[in-house]
Amino acid sequence: MTGKINLVGELMNNSFARARTAFLNRDVSGYQRLAKLQSDLGAAWLDLNLDGTQRLQVRRQEMLDFLPEVIPAIQEVTSTPLSFDNPSFEYQKVALQHYDRSKSGPPILNSIAASRDHLEEMIDLVRHYDTLVIVMSSEMFASGGTVQCTNPHDSHRAAKYFVERLVTQANRRLDQILIDPGLAPVGADTYGLVNIGLDAMRLISADPDLRGVHMIVGLSNFAWGTPKGVREELEKAYLTLGSEAGLDFAIANPEKTPAPLPPDHPMVAKLREALDQGRPLDGETIETSGFRQIEAVMGICSEAATVDF
Repeated sequence: MTGKINLVGELMNNSFARARTAFLNRDVSGYQRLAKLQSDLGAAWLDLNLDGTQRLQVRRQEMLDFLPEVIPAIQEVTSTPLSFDNPSFEYQKVALQHYDRSKSGPPILNSIAASRDHLEEMIDLVRHYDTLVIVMSSEMFASGGTVQCTNPHDSHRAAKYFVERLVTQANRRLDQILIDPGLAPVGADTYGLVNIGLDAMRLISADPDLRGVHMIVGLSNFAWGTPKGVREELEKAYLTLGSEAGLDFAIANPEKTPAPLPPDHPMVAKLREALDQGRPLDGETIETSGFRQIEAVMGICSEAATVDF
């Protein structure tokens, strides 16, 4: 059964040309237009990510200096709440200091994870500013540091660990916590990461101790590198599979009207079959099945060039 996906609009991110231009010019009116556009298209939250990309180098101080100006400007034109997207404690602190929750309601702190510096302080920000919070369950603590979760059970354990800390240390309710199991580009996924994320969501959904938490992914990662003509259908097909597993939030581009396809849609069936190809058979390595999955995805892309889904 598929359900509604709550959209966190992603366009205020320097990966997108309009946001990049607005940041370079420190043009708050550009951010206002992007915020209003996404709100009008139905975004439930607006992601604000001022960080650098491959095309644009951004120093941390540049972000910290701009946040006090751009956040109030955005809140002047929309009451849609913001999601502050950055691993830096300083970024989150400055953003939350200049956010007026009386205008827009609770923001989202995106995100906490095992690898975060100042983790205790980040959790304290969640409590002090009474935010929703995204937990990255794709990594966990290990001897000497942190490691990526390589199976759904580790991702489930990472989610459970942070949920317990947020409930006890930050006074969060379960419905104020969003779990992000990670989402890899399906066309380059030789390690079964897409399946790991889906399986992790299934484990989290089935855990009575976690009933009420939300689940979220960065949707644009999924079809990265595939032909433009098939990307949106692949993303929507993933939303169908994800919502079946418990996914109910996505950081996405509202201009693409991202929503789950019907479960019996041909693209859903093809994606489901491709991901099944990525599951190792007895005696196989994950790389072997991963390359089989990639071949199946390439087949979808080739067929999409001649068939209208």
